[in-house]
Amino acid sequence: MIILGIDPGSRLTGYGVLDVSAAQPRYVDSGCIRMSQVSLDQRLAQIYAGISEVIALHRPAEFAIEQVFMSKNADSALKLGQARGAAIVCAANHGLPVFEYGPRQIKQAVTGTGAAEKSQVQHMVTHTLKLSATPQADAADALAIALTHCFARRRLTPGNDQLEALGLGNTSRRKGTRVRRSSSWRDFEPDA
Repeated sequence: MIILGIDPGSRLTGYGVLDVSAAQPRYVDSGCIRMSQVSLDQRLAQIYAGISEVIALHRPAEFAIEQVFMSKNADSALKLGQARGAAIVCAANHGLPVFEYGPRQIKQAVTGTGAAEKSQVQHMVTHTLKLSATPQADAADALAIALTHCFARRRLTPGNDQLEALGLGNTSRRKGTRVRRSSSWRDFEPDA
């Protein structure tokens, strides 16, 4: 089974692809989707298109993404939230279940401490996946997100509501629900 991890950003979005069908997670691919210096709406479209290409190439079964964290800079937090939204919509439109993990959860799962530095995350991702070189920081973060989801899946059976109860991540939106693909945007009916 293939997992796609995403480290969202409005200028640089990292992705990491792992094959978790064997006992040891296996590295498949990683990299960054670099947005050009254009308007935010065009950058969001580039995020969507880039993730669509990765999904088409690797055909992941599940999608894991970092939760938004509160920032002192409200503008940056809003842009990050919009980048996450573009990535989640892309996953939903491809019919992938979406799982979210907080920054501390990811660091804890990969390094053993929720207060780890970026360099420690990079080192542990390189070591765990037996990579010959250290991936770029955003790609390493995306691989760490995919690893976190892999570890959470192995502790619990897929679809088990214990994911949220244990704080290991949750499926998108509400407890126990997944983002579902509708047949068309025209089928959307807002709550009254």
